[in-house]
Amino acid sequence: MPPEGWKNLDNNLIVSPKFDDRGLIPAIVQNAQTRQVLTLAYMNAESLRLTQQTGETHFWSRSRQELWHKGATSGNIQKVVEMTLDCDLDALLVRVIPAGPACHTGAVSCFFNPLPLTVSPTQIGEENHED
Repeated sequence: MPPEGWKNLDNNLIVSPKFDDRGLIPAIVQNAQTRQVLTLAYMNAESLRLTQQTGETHFWSRSRQELWHKGATSGNIQKVVEMTLDCDLDALLVRVIPAGPACHTGAVSCFFNPLPLTVSPTQIGEENHED
């Protein structure tokens, strides 16, 4: 029996994403050529449908509460090469060919703030508790 979220349609198994209680699914966007992770955004059912129909990324802006077509104003569109759901069907990997930077800061990737592997409790806002 297929896992929850899978549907049988005319004897063909198709997968159905699991959106959270706000109707969103996290979308990890990766450069299809370099494999660099570009951003983490969120999609709702409509932005996912638009992405599938147009071949360009569309997201749901949680801060503005509106659909967002990546690159519509900047020209930095992302052409979708492949979309894959994770094993739990609740996260999406979107492999793209970007036309420019992914980040609103102008950086290629939104991930450019290194975090040390070893941190003291005060660095992460916790008190040092002795056992």
